[in-house]
Amino acid sequence: MPNTISKSSDAIALEEKYGAHNYHPLPVVLARGEGVYLWDVDGKKYYDFLSAYSAVNQGHCHPRIIQALIAQAQKLTLTSRAFYNDVLGRFEKYITEYFGYDKVLAMNSGVEACETGVKLCRKWAYKVKGIEENQAKIIFVENNFWGRSIAAISSSTDPSAYKDYGPYLPGYVIIPYNDLPALERALEDPHVAGFMVEPIQGEAGVVVPADGYLKKAYEMCRKKNVLFIADEVQTGIARTGKLLACDYDGFKPDILILGKALSGGVYPVSAALTSDEVMLTIKPGEHGSTFGGNPLGAEVAIAALEVVKDEKLAENAFRLGNLFRERMNSFIQKNDLVKLVRGRGLLNAIVIKDSPDSETAWNICLKLRDNGLLAKPTHGNIIRFAPPLVINEEQLHECCDIIEKTIAGFKK
Repeated sequence: MPNTISKSSDAIALEEKYGAHNYHPLPVVLARGEGVYLWDVDGKKYYDFLSAYSAVNQGHCHPRIIQALIAQAQKLTLTSRAFYNDVLGRFEKYITEYFGYDKVLAMNSGVEACETGVKLCRKWAYKVKGIEENQAKIIFVENNFWGRSIAAISSSTDPSAYKDYGPYLPGYVIIPYNDLPALERALEDPHVAGFMVEPIQGEAGVVVPADGYLKKAYEMCRKKNVLFIADEVQTGIARTGKLLACDYDGFKPDILILGKALSGGVYPVSAALTSDEVMLTIKPGEHGSTFGGNPLGAEVAIAALEVVKDEKLAENAFRLGNLFRERMNSFIQKNDLVKLVRGRGLLNAIVIKDSPDSETAWNICLKLRDNGLLAKPTHGNIIRFAPPLVINEEQLHECCDIIEKTIAGFKK
């Protein structure tokens, strides 16, 4: 057995030497997590205000989810889809009833689920809508983020995601976010089969659209027989204060994409949910994954969804999210470093007044780390705040104290 790494510098040096340099982590080496807390290799305790990009909505190492993992791991972990297993059907029934859909296709990562949504949309376009072969188009919005596969980056407007990876996938139309006239114009093309959008743009900096934008976009799509595909990988499963962010607008997407918190951050599980009409266009052998729908992931996902419902995590996120924004909005009135706070539920961000190419947000996150709270900047001058949804009011106030103290005392 290799020696246990006891110092942060040793762990960082190992990653630098042997790992790909495709991330720029905050310099903290974590060794343990429980609920809203993380501990580094030297035993220092932190509040987690990123939640693994909203994968850990149920809190780190939730005992019910871990117990489900252990119990299933001792019986059966993987069969592939060459055979049936005794858990998948139970998971499929549970999740489709939970979210109100006919069918689910289970995958592993968020990007796989999003790509499943794209493939379902294209297959439906040819088999049901009657678009000519290879002519189907899907509308995306600027500053979207749904992963880093070739399919995902082909829809990206961020050079750090797409530069030097061409040629790109055809059949994508990109319009501005939160722009209904632009969507209306794009929908005039009879080859358009789908509109895929994040209800709130997470990676772009927690960008919340205007009230009614999503509902109106959905209605416009229905009028043109175009599928509305909601990428709720980050916003779904109680993060924004409702079970789904689309619930704020009172409609059900034609295709719902889930991931991250679908397993409570314990095991990779993702899913695309839709109607029989859409799902049954895909036949045996046309799409799948060796690990997708495995019994271990299925059992974990059931437990993760049960925790969300039983512990009323959406209600907690709604209440404490309002409290967080109230405190931050009050604070920034007296501070000239933060331009605004925005978000829904416990998916929030503050925008620093510096330019996106400054290091101010990064340096603030370093100071937050020193003061016992972990967060990460996005797009240079934005800091995302997304604690586990199991956080309580007392803990939230303590975290607000840390954030306010850190920013108030920050010197450029």
